[in-house]
Amino acid sequence: MSHHAKCDVIIVGGGIHGVAAAYFLAKKGLSVVLLEKEFCGRCASGVNAGGVRTLGRVLPEIPLSLASSTLWQTLDFLHGFDGAFVRTGQIKVAESEQDMQILRERRDLLAQHGFDHEKLIDRDQVRQIVPAIAEHVQGALWVSTDGFAFPYLIVQEFARQARKHGAQIHEQSPVNAIENSGNHWRVRTPEHTITGEKLLLCAGAWTAELARLCGDDTPVTPGGLMLMVTQRVPHFINPVLGATSRGLSFKQFGNGTVVIGGALECEADARQNHAELEFSRLANSARIVTDLFPFLKNVSITRAWSGIDGYAPDHTSIIGPSASVDNLYYACGFSSSGFQLGPASGQYLAELIADNAANPLHRGLLPARFSA
Repeated sequence: MSHHAKCDVIIVGGGIHGVAAAYFLAKKGLSVVLLEKEFCGRCASGVNAGGVRTLGRVLPEIPLSLASSTLWQTLDFLHGFDGAFVRTGQIKVAESEQDMQILRERRDLLAQHGFDHEKLIDRDQVRQIVPAIAEHVQGALWVSTDGFAFPYLIVQEFARQARKHGAQIHEQSPVNAIENSGNHWRVRTPEHTITGEKLLLCAGAWTAELARLCGDDTPVTPGGLMLMVTQRVPHFINPVLGATSRGLSFKQFGNGTVVIGGALECEADARQNHAELEFSRLANSARIVTDLFPFLKNVSITRAWSGIDGYAPDHTSIIGPSASVDNLYYACGFSSSGFQLGPASGQYLAELIADNAANPLHRGLLPARFSA
């Protein structure tokens, strides 16, 4: 039997962008129904490394990322529990003079656009922050306000807050039909038929498939990402660490385990909801870690896992209204880097949907950039 409901906004996708949008929309007093095909945080939002970073963002994402940084630090419900946001800073190290030149050029580029959050630091300053780093490291870019959190728990907290403000969240509710009457949307699942004025697609690797059901197109393709975790070791590092010319994202949790990721992509099949671990790439990342921290060479990897995200052609987030279909909105294409953006993405979408308050700072994220 199908249950019928009406609302102001239908959201499809229960990752961090979907639940954050549900929270901010419900807080504004709109009626919201969110549909998630599995469980909230089950896909990319739950299996990423949890980096909360402004460091290294592509230029169009920086205003949103800085806004999100403020929300990570000021939203009370993102603090005070095991797995909550921890402000540790994030550092990207230079292993050669060539790397240092890349970082100088990055600093200068940001300055030309009015940004100064990434600080260039020298060899001695790096060692003050990361005393255990290898001797060949020459400097770094440093953002003191970055950090990390446990992704799945953050998604659950946003979902809890959204429900608290009146949003309905239906898990295990895969969408099998979308109809557009011109003045409202009707979305069907095996157990629900939801009618709403506006529709927001936040479905990661599955967004393009849903867009086609809406008579639209968005160039999001599925891709896999991988992570691995070590046995527990004595504490040796506080910040999240990356490398300039080698793909790496590296952090140590409070229990002593070290999570290793960063540019660890693999083949993915979205229809089967499967991403295949590629052990040669995992081994290469492990070698980068031991180059930077030689004392870890005998530490064991205890677990590795993979997940699926949606990738945009330019590896830049797609956030905003459809260029061709009225009352249709997107938050997708985060290309394995969307977790930190979630709070501000949700807030901005709520302002856009509820108040039609477009922010010119985010025009580089609009879906319309693919409509030329």
